[in-house]
Amino acid sequence: MPGRERRAAGCRRSGRRVITVMPAPPIIIIRKKGGHGGHHGGAWKVAYADFVTAMMALFIVLWLMNSSKPIQVAISGYFKDPSGTGKETGSTLTGTGEKVQPATEDMAKLKEQLQKSIQNIIDLDKVRNNIEITVTSEGLRIELLESAKGTFFDSGSAALSKSGQEILALMAVELGKVPNHLSVEGHTDAKPYVGKGSYSNWELSSDRANAARRLMQQSGLRGDQVSQVRGFADQRLRNLKDSLDPSNRRVSIIVQYMSKDTQEGASPGKDQKRSGTEKPSAAGEQAASEGTGKKKDEK
Repeated sequence: MPGRERRAAGCRRSGRRVITVMPAPPIIIIRKKGGHGGHHGGAWKVAYADFVTAMMALFIVLWLMNSSKPIQVAISGYFKDPSGTGKETGSTLTGTGEKVQPATEDMAKLKEQLQKSIQNIIDLDKVRNNIEITVTSEGLRIELLESAKGTFFDSGSAALSKSGQEILALMAVELGKVPNHLSVEGHTDAKPYVGKGSYSNWELSSDRANAARRLMQQSGLRGDQVSQVRGFADQRLRNLKDSLDPSNRRVSIIVQYMSKDTQEGASPGKDQKRSGTEKPSAAGEQAASEGTGKKKDEK
């Protein structure tokens, strides 16, 4: 303290004023970090998921609007009945896109009728073992099986033989009486076709099926009765153990099961209502005649 007093006294003597300088305070910089304002439950995720779902539904609708009719029918059938319709609609066998209603009893009757008609052919013994008629899940399948020398077609050709023409013409007369649609298939064995350049078993099976279709339509089938003509070459062998077996060369005629709409359209009740030509019954005619007689008596 003595030193300070001396300095103060010296300052008073000299007449100078003493100014005390305080040290500057430190500068404090506060920087706030930006970010979310805490946990908010993730509600935005639900809204985003709804938006994505809506966009997906929109694109599916746009795709369906531009797709073909069979695809639309098949998808519609699946959503109407996922457990059953999806398997029956647009299948690789029928390809009709319609829900079929099997009627095996009618097919069994048609089978017996065809067998009786075939028995009327004089040379039945020659082709008895080459005609096979079975009731399958597709319908009534009629198979014309070839022999080693050729039975219904000339060997290596799509030209029908005399027996083939007789059998197909007879079947056309009988099948033309039923309202069912038909599909015609051609099959060959695994032996490669030798001949016309690029002509193969694919062309031969298709040409034979088409030749059978052409003759049957000329002999009794309706113009719109055949719905499909298919050639499978050697892809559906009848005898899997022997791919060169002559029975693999065949033409198959399938009488398809009728769809529900076709059955309703072919019912006689509807035809009578639509045509308006239903004849009155005998009792109705008698009542009408009695009423006319009474009116004449009163006059």
